[in-house]
Formats: sequence, structure tokens, C-alpha cells
Amino acid sequence: MLQSKVIDQTIDWIKSVVIGCNFCPFAAKAMFQKSIRYVVLEEATKESTLASLLDELQYLDTHDDIETTLIITPNHFSDFASYLTLVSAAEKTASRQGYDGIYQIASFHPEYIFADSTPDDPANYTNRSIYPMLHLIREESITQALKHYKDPEGIPQRNVDYARERGLKYMEMLRAACIS
Repeated sequence: MLQSKVIDQTIDWIKSVVIGCNFCPFAAKAMFQKSIRYVVLEEATKESTLASLLDELQYLDTHDDIETTLIITPNHFSDFASYLTLVSAAEKTASRQGYDGIYQIASFHPEYIFADSTPDDPANYTNRSIYPMLHLIREESITQALKHYKDPEGIPQRNVDYARERGLKYMEMLRAACIS
């Protein structure tokens, strides 16, 4: 799969789902400022993805103009359980390298299921992406943005409520439109 196609589809997903549904009230600014870095790993093992994670954390350390990085693995980690193992390893790796409190790793996957949810719960679409990906976010940026946002603690519940109100078919349609 061509990297440019993966990136274009990911941008479409961010615009129509993440920003369009207002799941992340800070994504629009990063998109507008073109401060999102996209790294596509067409061939990815757990080890190579963790190596890329460290490369990207170091890249973010030296490039203040980049707000966030998406490490996208379009051809790997399609099994949600194996993906969760990767996420856990990524968090441990970042922590061992001293990145606690500096960067946060958010997880997005096409089959994302919250622990207290069922597979057909529309709420899962708040974290369902078109490809498995790790989202590296600057903690300081989150802290600054949340200072100016009314009721930031309520964001996750508002997202769940919105997805459930719109329904499964709507959420499926939005995501599917990004890969057609």
C-alpha cells in the first residue's frame, strides 16, 4: 500500500471523524497548523515499531513545530489483542526512556473495543481508526489546551454519548468513507 494513500486516508479520517465528531477538540488546530507528523510503517514487527516509536519521540524532542505524531501500521497488528500488547510495550518503552510526563501514547485501532463495551457499541468509534496506529502527544500541549477548555474531564463521556446518539450505522459510514 502506498504511503501517500495511507496518509491521505488518515487525514480524511481525522477530518471527518476526529474533528467532524469533535472527539478531540484540539485536533483541528494541529491539522490547521500542519503540525501532525505521519509515519507509515508498511513492514512492522513489534521490535521495529518500538524502534520507530523511540525515533519519533526523539524527533519530537528536537522539532517543536511538530505537535503530534501518528505511527501508522496499515499492514500489521490487525488483531486487536496483539495491538494491545504493542501499546503496552510502547508505553513501557517510552517510560524506560524517561518520557513519562513528556509524551502520552494514545491508541487507535480498526477493531477498538473498550473493556466495558461490546463490539457493536458505537462508543468504540471514539477510538476506532482506519488503521492500527500509535498517537504520540505532547503532554504540555494537552495541559495548556485543557486550561482553556470548559469541563475537560467530561470529554470522554461527551464523545461516548455523541457516538451512541448518532448510532452504529452512522459511525461505520463515517469511517468507511475514509477508505473508499
